[in-house]
Amino acid sequence: MTTNNNNKNVPKATFQRYPVYLKALRKLKKHGVERVMSKELAELVNIEPTTIRRDFSFLGNLGKQGYGYSVDRLVDIFNQQLGVDFDEKIILVGAGNLGRALMNYNKWDYVVGEIVCAFDRDESKIGMELYGVPVYSIDELEERIPSGCHIAILTITHGVQNTVDRLVECGITGIIDFTSKHFNVPKGVVVKSVDVVSSIQELVFESNSMNKKA
Repeated sequence: MTTNNNNKNVPKATFQRYPVYLKALRKLKKHGVERVMSKELAELVNIEPTTIRRDFSFLGNLGKQGYGYSVDRLVDIFNQQLGVDFDEKIILVGAGNLGRALMNYNKWDYVVGEIVCAFDRDESKIGMELYGVPVYSIDELEERIPSGCHIAILTITHGVQNTVDRLVECGITGIIDFTSKHFNVPKGVVVKSVDVVSSIQELVFESNSMNKKA
């Protein structure tokens, strides 16, 4: 995630809370809320009102005493500060069990956009809509990828490197990798790997270590 140059004076702990605020603010906006008091926001994010006011102070004079904060203005400011398009068009490559679970979830808590389409090799899935997401043939990737799309989720097990190469050629600069396969990307492409098995192994190790100490 890139950051705005104005963030250089914002403490790390404060900056890490900004996505939490944005998540709550986008929910409020979706439900038609136009302004919010720090006390009300505190109840949503479980952060003390004094901490919220201090965190906001790094961004200037954002609110008025007795009036609160403009939700629309705060959403715009945090979008800018976090330096990312929070209405990102995301594509999914692989509409198997894991892919379908991601499409079913596809809410992302009002923060990072949504999966707009999926690609797969299985002819039985092509042309379907799964949880409102259209599934296209992987052979149509170059023709079907949405304009301006930069993020892809990979849940495939075969032909990973070739698929990654094609995604990069299509302008993909960020990949969420569920494949557990090694692949190479050029400079400027960011890969975030999600390895559930390794996470469970680490959890088991840490849990057993704690029990032995006890």
